[in-house]
Amino acid sequence: MNRGIVLLSGGLDSLVSLGLGIQKYSVSLALTFDYGQKSAEYEINASKAICKFYGIKHEVIKLNWLANITHTALVGGGEIPEGKELDNPEQSAKSVWVPNRNGLFLNIAGCFADGEDYDYILIGANKEEGTTFPDNSKNFIDSINSEFRFSTRKYPEVIAPLLNYDKNGIVKLALEHSIPLEYVRSCYAGGVKHCGRCESCKRLKNALEYNHATYYIRKLF
Repeated sequence: MNRGIVLLSGGLDSLVSLGLGIQKYSVSLALTFDYGQKSAEYEINASKAICKFYGIKHEVIKLNWLANITHTALVGGGEIPEGKELDNPEQSAKSVWVPNRNGLFLNIAGCFADGEDYDYILIGANKEEGTTFPDNSKNFIDSINSEFRFSTRKYPEVIAPLLNYDKNGIVKLALEHSIPLEYVRSCYAGGVKHCGRCESCKRLKNALEYNHATYYIRKLF
């Protein structure tokens, strides 16, 4: 029987990817990564709640060394960049870049797939962030799939269900498929509520407003 893994940060994209793909790809394992990000505790708690909702196994993988080579406010000191960064895509990417993050996460998932017989790996790569972050692009996903033909014996397939969707479309899908957005944790900062100011919060809030999802705006912000 085919089985799948999902990379789960607790954010909008990974949650919706799981919600859309859990049945089709028989997702039974979620991997959440703690690499010293300021929101790690909240991402882990959100991911744990999501996994409980869907009844799948949850693994938290600590990558302490990654914080040591990550020189952005997302992990280290300094202020989290605010939503104005959306107007400057290059600055946005620089402000929150974590070295080879998606490449590393997918290769770790590839180890699980190869060692424990999983066929699929789901990731929340999407059209909107693909314009800013190359590791969210179709070319990147295709390249990783080509790599796994050489680096694994299982040849797992990386699936990005949201590759053709922007945030507005992703929220629309979530609402149409009754995906539990109340569990979302997309904020870069630490705090019980979403800060509403960072780039990730701005993207989420704009999409919720576009879809008239006022309940979730009140719930999350």
